[in-house]
Amino acid sequence: MKKPTSKLFINHKYQSLLTSSCRYTVTTGGRGSAKSFSVTSLVCMMMLVETRNILFLRKTLTSAHISIIPEFVQKLELLGVSQYFEVTKTEITCTLTGSVIYFRGIQTSSSDNTANLKSIAGVSLVIIDEAEELTDETTFDRIDLSVRQLGVVNKVILILNPTTREHWIYRRFFIENGVNEGFNGEKENVNYIHTTYLDNKKNLDPSFIQSAELMKEKNPTKYQHTILGGWLAKAEGVVFSNWQLGEFDESLSVIYGQDFGFSIDPTTLVKVAIDRKLMKIYLKELLYKPNLSTSQIHEYNSHFAGKELIIADNAEPRLISELQRLGCNITPAIKGAGSITAGISMMLDYELIVDPSSTNLIKELNNYSWLNKENKSTPIDAFNHLLDSARYAIYYSLKGVSGTAKRFKSLK
Repeated sequence: MKKPTSKLFINHKYQSLLTSSCRYTVTTGGRGSAKSFSVTSLVCMMMLVETRNILFLRKTLTSAHISIIPEFVQKLELLGVSQYFEVTKTEITCTLTGSVIYFRGIQTSSSDNTANLKSIAGVSLVIIDEAEELTDETTFDRIDLSVRQLGVVNKVILILNPTTREHWIYRRFFIENGVNEGFNGEKENVNYIHTTYLDNKKNLDPSFIQSAELMKEKNPTKYQHTILGGWLAKAEGVVFSNWQLGEFDESLSVIYGQDFGFSIDPTTLVKVAIDRKLMKIYLKELLYKPNLSTSQIHEYNSHFAGKELIIADNAEPRLISELQRLGCNITPAIKGAGSITAGISMMLDYELIVDPSSTNLIKELNNYSWLNKENKSTPIDAFNHLLDSARYAIYYSLKGVSGTAKRFKSLK
């Protein structure tokens, strides 16, 4: 094999990807930091010198041959080694070493179900790109525990743009390890790499650098997060900023909202009271537990809500019917075209008072954000289990479907 004619510049901070024996590598950075470019380039080099089965994951990845594989092919061409690789729509194989990199989505394209990744045997390196989108730590654990090939140093690499400090990645790899954000080095079997555009200036267009410097002057908070890759106290473009902590007003009539868990998702119950005169909505988290049976949900509902009315997710009519037979005063939520945005609009018209004990609800409020920060028409489908529960009850109440007296009437 002739010597590769590399045209790549890779910052020295990324060399630890090749030399570190740590199981985990957490790669963070802001815009223009070249973190994805550097990691994928070094993985290509790695495939030339050792034999590995490599799994490249994104939360959703439906057309790898259109999206991510061309990026790898570009690196191979820049390295001058593309003739030693075979490329298909779903994988790239190094003909010299037999190393293979498989491209998969963590979730299926049609639902939130986790894709079956067990068909790929002998994986010793997993790369999770855009890892901030993986909000479920349990799914990560399943992936992590599948990397157990004998005879090699098994590695799991996370590439991410830092999001909020509520994210499990921040808690697990930074707080629990006593590591400050922006750290470069090793601790507790974790290799940390953090770069910014300042580490990559020679590869950046002057107009990008000028824009970054202007943002630093005009919007330092956004600069710190977007450009320098800092972690946020709350997400950008959060749906609800109209909330504060406060005690629940027990003098008001109450109604309850419930969302049912599926697989690892929690079943939730939220206590709601609406003060129409003062334009305040009081919220209190009562239940946030996964893997509950129908009888367990009934027990929790009876304990917390008694015979008060519960508005529940109507995606599970069978479950609602079973809970009704068991004695729960429960009815389906109003759903239909526009009901989500209409419910959110109603909640935005009020001041939300959140009981301080509602830790998971506070986490959702800090992270529930608009999918498109510009038009604010569709929220993300994450950090919303308790907020959906609250919205069901609030929309049902303010929509006026059954009259105030009937709506809050308890079963005797």
